[in-house]
Amino acid sequence: MATLAIDGRPRVDGPRDEFARLVRRQLELLGEDPGREGLLNTPERVAKSLAWLTRGNDMDPRDVIGDALFEEAHQNMVMVRDIELYSLCEHHMLPFFGKAHIAYIPDGRIVGLSKLPRLVEVFSRRLQVQERLTEQIAGAIDDVLRPRGVGVVIEAVHLCMMMRGVEKQSSKTITSALRGQFVSCPMTRSEFLGLAHS
Repeated sequence: MATLAIDGRPRVDGPRDEFARLVRRQLELLGEDPGREGLLNTPERVAKSLAWLTRGNDMDPRDVIGDALFEEAHQNMVMVRDIELYSLCEHHMLPFFGKAHIAYIPDGRIVGLSKLPRLVEVFSRRLQVQERLTEQIAGAIDDVLRPRGVGVVIEAVHLCMMMRGVEKQSSKTITSALRGQFVSCPMTRSEFLGLAHS
């Protein structure tokens, strides 16, 4: 059955409308009045916001990289540092955010530099845990590029630790995922970790 959207146009109920109804009920269970002015459109906004924040579920890493692979004889480390990331902790659905540092050692192919931040987007825009996020980024680079080595470090702060629970404001979580020469060669690993944490 058609209902009216916020802009007054007819719309057919779909998953987002069902989600908005659930948010409205959550507000009621919290003791709020979803009919008051400030909350009137909140259920629809929350549904739209969460769809945006979890859009990575519909993204494929290979599609993101596309044809941005190039034959190149470069054999030294390539690194992109300080890639901003924003995600939602799957345990409390609260944000965690920080930076990813990604490096790889090519084996005859390089990838367009902008594709590394795009890979971070694919996996961070899902309900996540930081440990899995780190491994997924490293795994995708390894699968698509087939380099001689991959290293990923993520540094993030988690609102589930800052706003609730232990309420520790200055804590930071650091995770790493290493593949190939970043595991087998101590000098390569040391160089990468030094650059990531400098």
